[in-house]
Amino acid sequence: MGGVGVVIELWVRRFRCDNAGCPAVTFAEQIAGVTTPHSRYTPLLRGTLTQIGLALAGRAGARLAASIGITAGRDTLLRMVRSVPEPDVGEVEVLGVDDFAFRKGRHYGTLLIDMATHRPLHLYDGREGEDLADWLRGHPEVKVICRDRSSGYGEGARVGAPQARQVADRYHLWANLGQAVEKSVNAHRSGLAEPAPDDAGEPLEAEPAVVQSPKELKIVTRLRDQHAAAHELWEQGMSKAAIGRELGLHQATIRKLVNARSADDVVAKSLQRAHVVDPYVGYLHRRWNEGVENAAQLHREIQQLGYPGGELAVQRHLRRYRSGRGHAPASGPKPPSVREATSWIMTHPEHLREADADKLHRLRERDAELDRLTGHVRKFAAMMTGRHGDRLEDWISDAEQDTLAPLASFARNLRRDLDAVRNGLMLPYSSGAVEGNVNRLKMLKRQMFGRASLDLLRKRVLLAR
Repeated sequence: MGGVGVVIELWVRRFRCDNAGCPAVTFAEQIAGVTTPHSRYTPLLRGTLTQIGLALAGRAGARLAASIGITAGRDTLLRMVRSVPEPDVGEVEVLGVDDFAFRKGRHYGTLLIDMATHRPLHLYDGREGEDLADWLRGHPEVKVICRDRSSGYGEGARVGAPQARQVADRYHLWANLGQAVEKSVNAHRSGLAEPAPDDAGEPLEAEPAVVQSPKELKIVTRLRDQHAAAHELWEQGMSKAAIGRELGLHQATIRKLVNARSADDVVAKSLQRAHVVDPYVGYLHRRWNEGVENAAQLHREIQQLGYPGGELAVQRHLRRYRSGRGHAPASGPKPPSVREATSWIMTHPEHLREADADKLHRLRERDAELDRLTGHVRKFAAMMTGRHGDRLEDWISDAEQDTLAPLASFARNLRRDLDAVRNGLMLPYSSGAVEGNVNRLKMLKRQMFGRASLDLLRKRVLLAR
């Protein structure tokens, strides 16, 4: 107390058992609230350490306990957490289901949430529909199941709780639509650039120097080589996993390379990534053509215009023009990236900045398919925000009949899960509480420093507040 160690001496009675058949020869009197048999901690101290373990897990919890004068190792804290009984599930009418990653791309688990109280109910290994069905059979009171569009969860909910209404989460619907829009925009990426005006003003002074074509970027060369190698092995009959081992690349990268029809499809995405120098490219090229080739000076000049990056990025941008020692090519504004154009289409018109709205308007005027794509997206958004699920089938039919293949594929997938999607567009339920608990679970898992056994993680998720 007050930084001074205190020892409390208790005088208790010890009893001797006269029954020869009793295994306890002697036993000591217990003081309620202070002592328990075979325990080194009082109930109050044990409860304090358990709460520290639930909040901070082992290492961080042990450090906090030491700072307040309690000696307890990390394993002791974890054992205390494991010994706490799990809370009773009780009656659940609206259930939320989502997966989370123990190791992304490799190992997943499933989290169940009571949507009325936002309280975690259960956590189990894997994301198979059979496990969900087994849990639902023990809870016939479930009336609504909020889930993502996983076919496994859909089948598990249908088998385990045929009486429940399945609701597809609107966030996942919008995210899936965004992926289809991005694929559609990527197919039209060559038309994203503004057409060059006929007479763009006075030309720069003519000089005899001949501009050499800039050398191809190393990343472009590497992507072309990887694409060619992956397709060669794929045509030989090798699996994607085997190709990944052969080339030393991640399976996701191999999947991207194999699914790309040409190397240009892969290269285009890399080249269109927004860069910190992009807004100042026109100024840099003009100053270069005026004879200013010092990267440090150009860096200082664009800093005064608001450039937030470093000098190294400017050096890298100018490096491609130094070998020819001629004029940099005439440079207009960089065409929008696929993701930028996608964000314009996916954003509510009232929330678009005026400049972006103007760019989208001109883009729609130039490309009829992107104009129709924008119309489809805005109809879907109005249907989703206004809860007009009765319009879903008409929207699906219109999208399927359009020539936009990714959008048509998205529409066909909606038809496979039609009832759940329609419920998601009509009912007030959402998986927002599930996503919030999944994010909290990720934080709890990171605190465990690799000691995230399933039973310990389940206790922390179900009991931590």
